[in-house]
Amino acid sequence: MMVTDAGHAGRSNEDFAGAVPAGMVLVDGAGGIAGAEELCRHGVAWYAARLGGALLGALADKRSLPGVLAESIERITSEHRGTCDVTHPSSPYAAVAMLRFSGGLVEHLVLGDAVAIVGRAGDEPFVAHDPREVVIARSFEARLAGVPEGGDEYRRLLAELRAHRNTPGGYWVAKDDPQAAAEAITGSCPADEVTVTALLSNGASRLVDTFGLTGWAGLLDLLDTAGAGEVIRQVRAAEARDGVATDDATIIWRDRTPGQAYGTPPSGTSASRTPGRRAGPGSA
Repeated sequence: MMVTDAGHAGRSNEDFAGAVPAGMVLVDGAGGIAGAEELCRHGVAWYAARLGGALLGALADKRSLPGVLAESIERITSEHRGTCDVTHPSSPYAAVAMLRFSGGLVEHLVLGDAVAIVGRAGDEPFVAHDPREVVIARSFEARLAGVPEGGDEYRRLLAELRAHRNTPGGYWVAKDDPQAAAEAITGSCPADEVTVTALLSNGASRLVDTFGLTGWAGLLDLLDTAGAGEVIRQVRAAEARDGVATDDATIIWRDRTPGQAYGTPPSGTSASRTPGRRAGPGSA
C-alpha cells in the first residue's frame, strides 16, 4: 500500500516508491534548483524513478543491499553521463530506503534522510534512519538565517554545505558515486517477529522527527487505524500551522497477511511502481 502527495503545486513529485514480492523501495529525489536543467536535462523526478526502478529489479538478487544500491547508482549514472554534468553538486541525487524479505529475514538499508520502520510483535518498532545530513544541515541554519537568498553569501554557504556531501565526516546520498552505498545504514531482523514494515520520505517522517506529534509506534498505529493519508494530512496541517515549507511526502507499507510468513504477498498481488505520482492525502 502506498500514498504520496506532491509538496509543491506545479512541480513534479520527486519521490518514487514501489514494491515487488522481494521487498519495497523508496527514493526521495533532490537537487533541483533554479538553472539545474542546464546540468541535467532529465531532472530529479527522472533520476528518482530510474534509480527506484533499478533497485526494484535487483531486490531479488543474492547480492548485499549495499551491492544492489552501488550497481544501481552506477547503472543510472551511466545512462546520463554522456549528456549531463553528473558530478556537479547540484545535479540530481536522492535519499534511499529499502526493505528486502528473504531467507527468513527482513533486511533494511537507509542512505540519506529517508526512514525505514519495522514493527515487531510485543516490542517497540525498529527504526532505521541516517541522521548525518540533518546534523550537518542544522549546523548551517544559524549561518543562513537572515542571509538574502540568491546573493553571493547565500550561494557561498550553500556550496560549503554541499561540500560535505559524499565525503568522509559528511553525509551520504545516492548520486554519481557508487561507493556511497558502502556508507548506508543496514541491518536485519527475523521475519517471524515482524508485523508491519514501512518506508517514509522525510516529507512524511516529519510528523515524528520534525513536529514531534507522535512517536514511531504511534505513527504505525495511525497507519493501521486511519491510513497513510491521515499521516500526511496531519503533516500538512502542522506545516501550515508552523509556517514550514512543504515537501513531497510518501509512505509505502506492508502488513503481515494472516496465515502467511511476513513478506509473502497474497496470491494475485502485483508489484506497485509509482514514479512521481501525485495523489491526494486521502488516496491509497
